[in-house]
Amino acid sequence: MANLRILLVLIIIMLSGSTHAAPDSTRVIQSASDSIARRDVPWYRQLMANGFKIHDPEIDYPRFPRFCLKVYDWGDKTFNSYDTTYVEGTGKNWKVHSKSYNWMESYMLMFAPRSRDMIHIRSSIYDDLGAYISFMAGSVGYTAKVNNWFSNSNKQRKNLDFNFTCSRFSAQLDYTVNEGDAYITHFGDYDKVKHHSMPFNDIKHKSLTGNVVYFFNYRKYSQAAAYSFSKYQLKSAGTAFAGFSFNYQMIDLDFTSLPDEMKLYLPLLSDKYHFRYADYGLMGGYAHNWAIVPRKWLVNITVGQSIGYRHSYSMSTEGRKKMLATNFLGRFSVVYNHRAMFASLNGRIDGSLYLNSKYAFFNTIESLSLIVGARF
Repeated sequence: MANLRILLVLIIIMLSGSTHAAPDSTRVIQSASDSIARRDVPWYRQLMANGFKIHDPEIDYPRFPRFCLKVYDWGDKTFNSYDTTYVEGTGKNWKVHSKSYNWMESYMLMFAPRSRDMIHIRSSIYDDLGAYISFMAGSVGYTAKVNNWFSNSNKQRKNLDFNFTCSRFSAQLDYTVNEGDAYITHFGDYDKVKHHSMPFNDIKHKSLTGNVVYFFNYRKYSQAAAYSFSKYQLKSAGTAFAGFSFNYQMIDLDFTSLPDEMKLYLPLLSDKYHFRYADYGLMGGYAHNWAIVPRKWLVNITVGQSIGYRHSYSMSTEGRKKMLATNFLGRFSVVYNHRAMFASLNGRIDGSLYLNSKYAFFNTIESLSLIVGARF
C-alpha cells in the first residue's frame, strides 16, 4: 500500500512538471518558428521593420552587409568617440528639418596709395528655403529659390554644399555660381553713389572651396553639437584645429557699360578685371562651444585662416603668377534643444584676399540660416 502511495505521488509530480513545462516548450517552438520566418524575409526589410536599429542581434545580415556594419562600428569607435562627461549622443538616428538660407556676396577693390580710391560692390540678398531628411551621416533634401517666386529674374545662380563632421575631423566643399543682380555702393570719389546704390549686372562669379580640418581636443569638443544637431555638449569646451584648404575663384568685373562720367573716376585706366586663381594652403584656427544650459542652449564660434600657394592663370588681368594666398573663415551658431526638437540660428563668412603692388581685391560670401527640425 505504501508503495502504491509513493507511485501515485511520483505520477502527480511528473504530470505537474509536464504541465509547467509546456508553455516554455511552446515559446521555444514559437521562437524557432519566428527565427525561420525572419530568415525568409530580406535583411533590409527586417531593418525597416525594427525602425533601422542596425545593431539588433535578430537581424539576419548577409556577409557583405555584416562586414559593412563591422567597418562602421570600427570607424565610429575610432573617429567618433567622446568623453561622455563633456559630450553625449542624442540617441536618435533620423532627423527632419527645414532651413531658411539667406546669402549674399560682396567685392571690394582697394587701390594704392589712397584708401578712398575704393570700389565696393554687393549682390542682392538671396533667399533659399529647403526641407531635408537625414539618417546618421547621410542627408537628402530640396531647396527652392524664394526670390524667383516674386520676380522674373533669369540670372544664373547656384549654391551647392557638402559637409561631413565627426569627433576628430570635419570636411566641407562648397560650389557657388552667380551672375548679375549686384549693386555698386562706393565708386572712388564719384559722389552719386555715396548715398545710394547703383544697379550693376556686368559681374560673374564662380567658386569652388573646400577644407578638411582636424580637431585636437576632439574628446571634449563637438562640432556636430553646434552644426549637425546629432550630439549634446554637456560642458563648455574649445579646441584648436588644423588642416588643408582649397580655393578656386573665377571673377569677372566689367565696367565698360557704366556712364562715361562715372568711368572718369576709375582709379586705374583698366575698365575690366578678371581674376582666375587656385589656392592650396594650410588652415588653422580655433572653435569653442559654450554649453549655457546643457542639452538646451549652446553657442559656438569658429574662426580659421589659411596661408599657402596661389596659382594665377594666364587669362587673369595680372596674367600667370605664383603668389602668396591667404583666406579666412568665420562661423557662429546658437542652438536650442527641446526634447526631440531643435532650432538654430547660424552665420558664416568666407573671405578671399588677392593682393599685388597696385591694388587689393577682397571678396566674401556671407550667409545667415535659420534651421528648425526634429530627431526620431
